[in-house]
Amino acid sequence: MTPRLDRTVALVTGASSGIGRATALELARHGAAVAVVGRREDRLADLATEITGAGGRALVVPADVTDPTAAAEAVDKTVAGLGRLDILVNNAGLMLLGPAPGADLADWRRMVDINLMGLMYCTHAAVPHLVEAAAQEPRRVADIINIGSLAGRRAFAMSAVYCATKFGVGAFSEALRQELAHQHVRVSVVEPGSVDTELRDHNDPAIQQQLAAAFGGIDRLQSQDIADTVGYIVTRPRHVAVGELLVRPTEQI
Repeated sequence: MTPRLDRTVALVTGASSGIGRATALELARHGAAVAVVGRREDRLADLATEITGAGGRALVVPADVTDPTAAAEAVDKTVAGLGRLDILVNNAGLMLLGPAPGADLADWRRMVDINLMGLMYCTHAAVPHLVEAAAQEPRRVADIINIGSLAGRRAFAMSAVYCATKFGVGAFSEALRQELAHQHVRVSVVEPGSVDTELRDHNDPAIQQQLAAAFGGIDRLQSQDIADTVGYIVTRPRHVAVGELLVRPTEQI
């Protein structure tokens, strides 16, 4: 029996580490050719080698998705290099925490640019290709998976702008889902709770200590847990759309 995603193409942003890397590998295991997008070309190359070494197809696409031109070019390179686009996983993200009063406005702008605008730029460029793929074999359906957060449905102190971006991801995803439903382009948002990735490492040591104190005693999610969730969503039958999935560590309150 052939994998459900044979003859399909996926693009994963933020693929150089964490959830993005695990998701690219998971989609390749399901049979998709995968374009891996990110800023750290050396890591992308290593990931592509792992995918091809396991018998899959991969394309390295270095890009900063906060640049609308670069985001559009990443989509164009994917279609040119792999032939089509069936699945877009908007995973690239940044979490910079701290009190809102006195915050560095540049940090706020970076989060908005990466978490929200980058996702929108990639989606804008990808939608025409996804609509086209959804009208064709092998699946006659296409997928946009946006990686949100528990912070996109619950606001937390010290996370005002991060929460704002992730609430924005949820709103954008639902509105887009309604627009594309009749064209069989499914739009899903995955909302992880605490995941053991590099995301928290961009914060200063004091914030990292607070995060460790808050979550250090629980068995946190791993990147593969979220990759499994993405794999589940994109392998549903054509008539099944998973709009939203919240995935938390069992012990997280």
